[in-house]
Amino acid sequence: MGSAVTVESADLDGRRARRGRNREAVVDALLSFFREGELNPSVAAVAERSGVSLRSVFRYFDDLDEMGRIAILRHTENIKHLFELPGIGTGSRKKRIDDLVAQRIALYEEVAPVARASMLRAPFQPVIAEGLARRRLFLREQSERQFAPELEMLPIAERFAIAAAVDIVTSFEALESMRRDRELSTAKCASVMTESLDRLLPS
Repeated sequence: MGSAVTVESADLDGRRARRGRNREAVVDALLSFFREGELNPSVAAVAERSGVSLRSVFRYFDDLDEMGRIAILRHTENIKHLFELPGIGTGSRKKRIDDLVAQRIALYEEVAPVARASMLRAPFQPVIAEGLARRRLFLREQSERQFAPELEMLPIAERFAIAAAVDIVTSFEALESMRRDRELSTAKCASVMTESLDRLLPS
């Protein structure tokens, strides 16, 4: 009796492990489509790339929306360290500008494909919309802390306007426009952002 239970338990554990591996393969496949610029691939295409049967994919996920939500959340968890800004608010004005620009460029380069997919799905998926809103707020408050010495030099009304401008200049949307619409190189984007912050912030 005991050996039979042990075999059944091992079989169950094996099925769970296989299910977990297959789900991961499907999520990886979907993320690879995002990185290639295909933001809304078919379930069949994702299944083919993952090596998981279409029938199995529909057992693991309700639909492409659920699959996309899980992929986006996993990717965000994996790159959360890029949102960090060590020594925030310390150092010279130039160093703080350089540090923030370097962080935002690195973050953009890593999150851009998945961020596009997130923005595409946000109007229809509250979990993704809430996540985007939280990250935007975090980055806005981060830039205000980074440049608190300069912002505190300004009258309140002007401080609000400059803080808003800094947030816009360093946003994903600004970098997306520079990279995709203006076709600027990464180095040129960094130069534009640095120059903009230097002109916006009092010295």
